[in-house]
Amino acid sequence: MNYSDSPGATILVVDDELSMREFLEVLLTREGYGVTLAESGKQALNILQETKFDLLLCDIRLGDLTGLDILRAAKRSNPDTVVIMISAYATTEVAVEAMNEGAYDFVPKPFDNTELTQAIKKALNQSDPCFQKEDLSGGTPLSPPLQFGKIVGGSQGMVRIYNLIGQVAATKTSVLISGESGTGKELIARAIHDMSDRSRFPFVVVNCGGIPETLIESEFFGHVKGAFTGASGDKKGLFEAAHKGTIFLDEIGELSPMLQVKLLRAIQETVVKPVGSTREIVVDVRIISATNKNLEQEVVDGRFREDLFFRLNVIPIKVPPLRDRRGDIELLANHFAEKYSKKMSKDISKISSYAIAFLNQYTFPGNVRELENLIERSVALSSTNIILPESLTISIHKMRSTAQGKGFRDFDMEDVEQGIHLDDILSSIEGAYLKRAMEIARGNKSKAAELLGITLRSIRYRLEKHSLG
Repeated sequence: MNYSDSPGATILVVDDELSMREFLEVLLTREGYGVTLAESGKQALNILQETKFDLLLCDIRLGDLTGLDILRAAKRSNPDTVVIMISAYATTEVAVEAMNEGAYDFVPKPFDNTELTQAIKKALNQSDPCFQKEDLSGGTPLSPPLQFGKIVGGSQGMVRIYNLIGQVAATKTSVLISGESGTGKELIARAIHDMSDRSRFPFVVVNCGGIPETLIESEFFGHVKGAFTGASGDKKGLFEAAHKGTIFLDEIGELSPMLQVKLLRAIQETVVKPVGSTREIVVDVRIISATNKNLEQEVVDGRFREDLFFRLNVIPIKVPPLRDRRGDIELLANHFAEKYSKKMSKDISKISSYAIAFLNQYTFPGNVRELENLIERSVALSSTNIILPESLTISIHKMRSTAQGKGFRDFDMEDVEQGIHLDDILSSIEGAYLKRAMEIARGNKSKAAELLGITLRSIRYRLEKHSLG
């Protein structure tokens, strides 16, 4: 049936299962698309000779022809046709071949209805501005810019930070950046420095938690020859090294009470005194601090000086965790994929939208740093030019770390409250156990089936489903 009067894009659905065709017809018609159905490859070819479509949604396994045959025919008929392939059994090699042949994406069955419709909207948005209706998250379109210096992100929280950076950079005021580990606090500090009139002068990074207690005063303020055992000469401190520039005090909450007092004096008097010297050195530095602790609570608990806190926290910037700005995950993933593809001289052309959906299901306790490491590993280990869901080891890692020592009742309850995709999670767990069983059994399917307590027929089916056979 062809709903040619529909104001939306036109879609040809090719699937040899009647129930699937009928389901997709209802689903896509409700979304406002004009839907045409084909029950076989030959019928699809005949339709494509007579009609042009904005998008082709095609199963890879058909009774007479393959979905790749239909893909090639659709591209010959109309190179602008967007093609999304769907299948329950296609191997990684077939999925990659389809995308290299011009398919926009590959969607595994069973699929989540919302994810499928969003993938279609995204595909149409990128192919033709006429179909750009709304942001795929269901909210307001992302506010520009999507990148600010070396910071990537277009979420409202990040845009507010961009605006604040612009306002703060022109001042000499102290800034305290707070946020969980891995959220990019140093990048924000660097952006403030780069936009300021101090950008021609040094940006000095100090990890307050990484310097031994016995050396930190000397590192901060310098020392003179003979000040202590091993001081064989004069040494300039980091504050003096940052003169006229910016000093970034990372993990400021790790400073000892003694150093807090000396730092407070350096800020108030704008002078430092090297260890073992009576001479004071005037320094002109802009101080930006960062912490993953709640410094206000540290003050209440008596672990951080209140007067120093107020000196450092003149302008506070709070960086949201990645789980609170999920709209940035795709931007960041693509940014890192491009970065490491160039670095490793690999041709990674894209990340599948279902791989992005897979990432969006994860809470990323390590924030942007964890996402970067994941994408770097995926690029390094990828044997194809497309990152597919199976290229990511994220859910297996998550399940192992979360499930260890837990019972069912307290297993990932927080994630359930936020919303999960149970089929994907269970599928990834099944695939991990199948792979491990086959490794232990050294490829012997009968032995692996015994280890997993399933039949030989069952393991053959499951191995084929996960492309492990």
